Amino acid sequence: MLGNETFRAAVVQAGAVPFDSIATSEKAARLIDEAASGGARLIVFPEAFIGGYPKGADFGTVVGQRSAEGREAFRAYHAASVSVDGPEVAEIRQAAERHGVVVVIGIIERTRATLYCTALIIDGSRGTLAKHRKLMPTAAERLIWGFGDGSTLPVVETGIGNVGAVICWENYMPALRLAMYGKGVTLYCAPTADDRDSWLPSMRHIGMEGRCFVFSACQHIRRSAYPADYECASGDDGDVVLMRGGSAIIGPLGEVLAGPVFDEDAILFADIDTDDVVRARYDFDVTGHYARPDIFTLKVDERPRLAIETCNGA
Repeated sequence: MLGNETFRAAVVQAGAVPFDSIATSEKAARLIDEAASGGARLIVFPEAFIGGYPKGADFGTVVGQRSAEGREAFRAYHAASVSVDGPEVAEIRQAAERHGVVVVIGIIERTRATLYCTALIIDGSRGTLAKHRKLMPTAAERLIWGFGDGSTLPVVETGIGNVGAVICWENYMPALRLAMYGKGVTLYCAPTADDRDSWLPSMRHIGMEGRCFVFSACQHIRRSAYPADYECASGDDGDVVLMRGGSAIIGPLGEVLAGPVFDEDAILFADIDTDDVVRARYDFDVTGHYARPDIFTLKVDERPRLAIETCNGA
């Protein structure tokens, strides 16, 4: 059901505690407390918040060659990753339960030796509702993260609306956006590591295209947050800003409701009237009355893609 709900939403702009996922989850819980005290019922965190986004690291790799130092860097990064049923995520679930809020948060998910850039959707009354693994890691991210498949493309019903998550440059994939619109997303969450000026126009376009609310969260983090021996090509000269934020909240006609904020930690709030989605779709519903299925169709394969499938012969 669309509409008929008003609530306050928040986007958190802050930095992880690099290589310390327990400390980061505790920080996230405190930020959930703070956002909830401001009245938020939906709280959105950045990409890779728990587990960390290794901005500027090269993991000792050039084409055709890997170094021993790079392998050790990956081991340390792997050690900071988390499992969905681990204590770090439990900390977030408890904070969401404490306040009865919906939390969307980016994690680095560990499955044996493979890592995934994942977004979790957590409901304070129902626990972890869903996860989305980033389908297409961008550029050098492919060195350290696996590829998600179509089995983790959820849009979940909550008491405040239909929540989905699309991570960073996945938002530039038109077919993925269309799949989310087709699933009925009204609260479109876009955790990201992109802090460029070009990001906000993309978020505004998505709000206008999908006629949905868009919540974009990016970290604000400086080189000084990382260990002294962290090799970071973009941060060797002084205490530079590695990610400057730019988080924002967008309405379903592309209007900026909060942000963007740069170069500081912040919690952005906006009052949401989900009836605005219905009002906005009056003249444009991209997978409804404005679609042309006689000309264009999209096939989405949501089957899990496993390397090994065991058949027992039954």
